[in-house]
Amino acid sequence: MRIRFTKMQGAGNDFVVLDEMRGPLNLTPGQYRFLADRHFGVGADQVLSVRPAPAAGIDFEYVIHNADGGQVEQCGNGARCFMRYVRDKGHTSRDRVRVHTAAGVIEPRLNPDGRVTVDMGPPVFDPALIPFDRAGLSPLADGSWEKWHLALGTSPDSAIISVAILSMGNPHAVQEVPDVDGAPVRTQGPLIEHHPRFPNRVNAGFLQVVSRARTRLRVWERGAGETLACGTGACAAVVAGIRLGRLDAKVDVETRGGMLTVEWAGLGPQQAAPVLMTGPAATVFEGEIEVPDSI
Repeated sequence: MRIRFTKMQGAGNDFVVLDEMRGPLNLTPGQYRFLADRHFGVGADQVLSVRPAPAAGIDFEYVIHNADGGQVEQCGNGARCFMRYVRDKGHTSRDRVRVHTAAGVIEPRLNPDGRVTVDMGPPVFDPALIPFDRAGLSPLADGSWEKWHLALGTSPDSAIISVAILSMGNPHAVQEVPDVDGAPVRTQGPLIEHHPRFPNRVNAGFLQVVSRARTRLRVWERGAGETLACGTGACAAVVAGIRLGRLDAKVDVETRGGMLTVEWAGLGPQQAAPVLMTGPAATVFEGEIEVPDSI
């Protein structure tokens, strides 16, 4: 099968974008893995599918597959690229659209400066909805919120980490570190991702608080490994920092791929307030590729 694609990136988080507005490609997990493969395919952290609206009041459907071929609920940097793509391709003339995802409806908005703001919806803190298995565990109070202690293994000398746990449409475990450059992302990241307390696996965030308005962040993503930026990871880290009393309501998040700005006015009774994320989105190149039928 020969298909056209667009390669895009948002703060270094890179994507293969597939236009399915005229009909589904019906790719298999193996074919998504092929497209994301950096040696044999195009290369990407995620593959994004642009599809027609599934219902009234919605403009598009947005489907995300990780580099391992598995479908996931949400991708914030991808949502910004999605908005840029549908505008550039003439699928809409509006600056703001409503997009259906597996995690619910999001509303990306193209700004006059070319950056894109995405209304990511409110964060989720209910362990059952994240999902996070809290059986037999008790949280430890920290600031105005809480953290959970998790052992990364079963041996007596296994590392024990302290994490804030929440969902931004996908699950996140955020731990604070003194310096992200020296954080054990590649060693602890896979252990956190596959921790048995997270039945759907989890994204592992490593957060350095620089000031009340600025952070540095690295994220080990489910099914992709460490990426240059993770939009939902930035949102989760800022929400956690705000609830723990470390951050103000608007924060610049420095990732290895660029700067994102996250806003959340959710303290006190406003926890259902949406998280707003702003950042870049750009097309890198376009092309065609022959995708094997059976992989």
